[in-house]
Amino acid sequence: MRIAEITNKPPTPEQTRISNLKQQLKTANLQNKQTKLNQQQVKLNQRRTALNKN
Repeated sequence: MRIAEITNKPPTPEQTRISNLKQQLKTANLQNKQTKLNQQQVKLNQRRTALNKN
């Protein structure tokens, strides 16, 4: 629940900034996880290709 919903006051600029930074961090962490998964998938595909050639 957002601060404005709890207090019935608009968030301060600092609260808005913190909220935005938290969201950016969540997004960056998800992108990092996705990148790692994609790298793992590439490695698996390379192994599969190598095995299929034998």
